[in-house]
Amino acid sequence: MIGDSRRYRQLLEYLSSLGSAAVAFSGGVDSSLLLAAAHDALGDEAFAVTARSVLMPPDENAEAERFCRERGIRQLFVEHNDLEEIRFNPPERCYICKKRLLGMIVGTAKENGAAAVLEGTNLDDMGDHRPGMRAVAELGVKSPLKELGFTKAEIRALSRELGLPTADKPSMACLASRFAYGEELAPERLDAVGRAEKLLRGLGFGQLRVRVSGSSARIELPPERFSELLAVRGEVLRELKKLGFVYISLDLQGYRTGSMNEVLTI
Repeated sequence: MIGDSRRYRQLLEYLSSLGSAAVAFSGGVDSSLLLAAAHDALGDEAFAVTARSVLMPPDENAEAERFCRERGIRQLFVEHNDLEEIRFNPPERCYICKKRLLGMIVGTAKENGAAAVLEGTNLDDMGDHRPGMRAVAELGVKSPLKELGFTKAEIRALSRELGLPTADKPSMACLASRFAYGEELAPERLDAVGRAEKLLRGLGFGQLRVRVSGSSARIELPPERFSELLAVRGEVLRELKKLGFVYISLDLQGYRTGSMNEVLTI
């Protein structure tokens, strides 16, 4: 058994009771801990199902594949690139998208004999506008980390204890979450956002978002990193303009999850 903390044993007991499971695996902090624990509890009766999609940040699939390969975990894939239903980014986008994606994962899980399908929502995730959770409930997908009350801080601490490479990984999310509601989610625009964020991470900025409205890109960083961004202002402007952004700004409120949802409460 990996690790010996009380909380980890609690998670293992939950997972062991399932008999077999497929984990919706993105390679992020939460799903990585969940998959590692499921494999620890169930061995080869646990496997990963990963979506290949233009909605995912660049390099995420490669990191997810490496995680599974290094741990000997079986990994299956589903293709999720049909954007027609969410083309103009409706407020219920997350529900529509999650219902389709999880539906494919559930189908793959059943075809491969899994008794349960798991996903990585944690307790802290419940504080934001997350219509996708309705899809999770409708499809009978389990959220062990949320059910057992794991917070993001606990997940990171436990991941660090277990030596997982994702312990300090910045939070990622579907690239569609970077766009204002009503914006067209064209593949080339999603790609531009992914490239912009990859560029900024390459400059040493970990936790960030590039939010898009029209031809404007609004950069969100923790406020304590503002001065560092201004120090490389010329390079950032030059490279983001190459990606097609006309207006580039720094959000003075700083990085925060779900900032595009703020308009929903006005």
